[in-house]
Amino acid sequence: MPAHRLPDLPRRVAIPVPVQTRATPATATPLERFNAASAEEAAQTLLACLHSHAWAHRLTAHRPYPDLSALLAAADEASYDLSPADLTEALTAETLPALPEDTYAAAHTALSAAHAAYESRFGHVFVISLDGLSPEETLNHVLTAVRSRLANDPDEERLVTAEELRRLARTRLSNTL
Repeated sequence: MPAHRLPDLPRRVAIPVPVQTRATPATATPLERFNAASAEEAAQTLLACLHSHAWAHRLTAHRPYPDLSALLAAADEASYDLSPADLTEALTAETLPALPEDTYAAAHTALSAAHAAYESRFGHVFVISLDGLSPEETLNHVLTAVRSRLANDPDEERLVTAEELRRLARTRLSNTL
């Protein structure tokens, strides 16, 4: 019975119970909170995933997203459209990939030397997505990748770096939302 037509019950009080529907879930999902957030809050969430204001602004402006897949597709599209200046902005906020705690000192030394050579050659930090790798695979994968990518010319490396940033942003978005 609708709330406005409560039955007349002597000495009893009828308390209407809000109807819960799919449109009004009991608790909002992270994506629903992201969609409902202010533009500034949404942009801050996105900047934690990829520090490009152009990328964050584009994704914020196209809200709401019906599901995570739609947001990830939009994030991929926006990543492909980043200018060289946008990539530089994103790279300035990136840090080196973390190694497992039990990595030998010699491995840290080798990796530090490889990172230094990479930064000297390309002028920015080495970025790589390690999504899906076990901790045991991380060190070898990073060392192999940095050595291999040192052979790239700057234009080719810019493309590889942009793809790695896209993959990092996608993983971070999935983990955040």
